[in-house]
Amino acid sequence: MSHSLTKLWIHGIFGTKDRRPLLVNAIRKDVHTHLYEKLEEMDCKVLIINGTSDHVHQLFLLSREVSIAQVMKSIKGETSHWINQEDLVQLKFSWQVGYGAFSVSESDVGKVERYIRTQEEHHRKMTFKEEYEQFMKLHNLEINR
Repeated sequence: MSHSLTKLWIHGIFGTKDRRPLLVNAIRKDVHTHLYEKLEEMDCKVLIINGTSDHVHQLFLLSREVSIAQVMKSIKGETSHWINQEDLVQLKFSWQVGYGAFSVSESDVGKVERYIRTQEEHHRKMTFKEEYEQFMKLHNLEINR
């Protein structure tokens, strides 16, 4: 085969440092748009980005040219810098050190997209900590405390 082909759906999740609720409604759409643009610049085709005041979810196709670690480092670093340069928040903004990145099968893309689209409704019923623990169990990962 003369060409390399990939189709890897990634559900990325990361939060604000110390879970501070800095992504208020007034700036959230702009932050999501900026994340979208940065992912697209890395040749990662984005299906949806959404979140709440303290974390963000993305569903995108991973470019065959970059690793998940490169994508997360780049978009988190660049958006933190942009948020601070634009003075979108009164405090110094930064994302948490880590991130979650989970593969999504083609048959589950619609389900994950709906889940991301309804984040505010979802988090009226479940805290981010509870969601984190649920993801860890679902993906058979150890919970780091």
